[in-house]
Amino acid sequence: MSTLALKPTRQERIVNVDALRGFALFGILVVNITAFSSPFYGLGVADPAFSAPLDKMVQFVIALLFETKFYLLFSFLFGYSFTLQMQSAERAGEAFVPRLLRRQAGLWAIGLLHAILLFHGDILTTYAVLGMVLLVLRDIEERTALRLAFWLVAVTALAWAALSTLAALDPVAIDLASARAEGEAAMAAYRGSPSTVVGQHLQELGTVWVVIGLMQGPCALAMFLVGLVAGKRELFVRLDDYRPLMRRLLVAGLLVGLPGAAAYAFCSIYLVGTFWELPGLAIGLATAPLLTGAYVALAMLVFERFKAVPRLLAPAGRMALSNYLLQSLVCSVLFYAYGFRLMGEVSPLGGAAVAVALFGCQLVLSRWWMGRFAYGPLEWLLRAITIAAWPRWRKPAMAS
Repeated sequence: MSTLALKPTRQERIVNVDALRGFALFGILVVNITAFSSPFYGLGVADPAFSAPLDKMVQFVIALLFETKFYLLFSFLFGYSFTLQMQSAERAGEAFVPRLLRRQAGLWAIGLLHAILLFHGDILTTYAVLGMVLLVLRDIEERTALRLAFWLVAVTALAWAALSTLAALDPVAIDLASARAEGEAAMAAYRGSPSTVVGQHLQELGTVWVVIGLMQGPCALAMFLVGLVAGKRELFVRLDDYRPLMRRLLVAGLLVGLPGAAAYAFCSIYLVGTFWELPGLAIGLATAPLLTGAYVALAMLVFERFKAVPRLLAPAGRMALSNYLLQSLVCSVLFYAYGFRLMGEVSPLGGAAVAVALFGCQLVLSRWWMGRFAYGPLEWLLRAITIAAWPRWRKPAMAS
């Protein structure tokens, strides 16, 4: 068999992009389920119910390999898909700006409902707002876009490093009792009734914007810009031209991204509530894009060598919006007062097992659904908003 015959087709590489989105969906679930299962997540204090060595080890692995990496991967794919939206509008002979404005408005509305009813850590509203920034920057020169992405990450990491320095110069005793009381109050609300769940979400939304503005937002926008450049260059269609880049990403991820992630994970799990938590966060923010890039390169290598893997993941990636909200719905039923009230009862290892099982079910469901329908349920709704018309729902019947 010739070497040329082994090269993936253009269609296979489009499937690879969907599969990469499915992979990102799994990583986001692994992180989000920790917030659903423990009220102490993000409070700067360890969960007193799960402090055994095994619990800490599982939390360390999740922080090392998943936290701050997979939302960046999803952000990169958002920027890449932005170029596909531009191409779609051009093929349809329609103005791109009105289409995108409708799409972002629809995404923001879906995200707001998601944040209030299911998960205060929603990323969709952030993407909706940052998508407007990307719209303004869509014609930016590629090198300028990459430099801007670099400085967005660098300044964000430096800001948190500066904050840690100020904390060292003027140390303030951490009020662990207050943090634990806040966690207990949150658990009582989440396990109380549907109305207290919504009330807790609204309360936490009042503070979550600080984290988004000072950390998630700038880093997500940086990856939007990288994805925009990758989309314009058709990175995944012309992958053969970028194999040296893939190798460099793997090396940078191994030599810089992984050690940085280890520093972040150690400080956030084993040194939580101490001065070292902020420097660890700064290191993690600075190096996470490199590990995310290594994930992209490694995924492309795996997808090309093991064709069954992208075929398994791609259907879930094609309906990522529906699956993202389905994950939150299932977790809300499991952990909140909407259903079984398991918050505080499931160990980190148990939460990871739930994530694996839930994603496995989504793979099966997505394959079944996409075999019959042209879009996922929410993808269909968002496309209807985007094109201001009802799109085709079912796939056309195959000719016999």
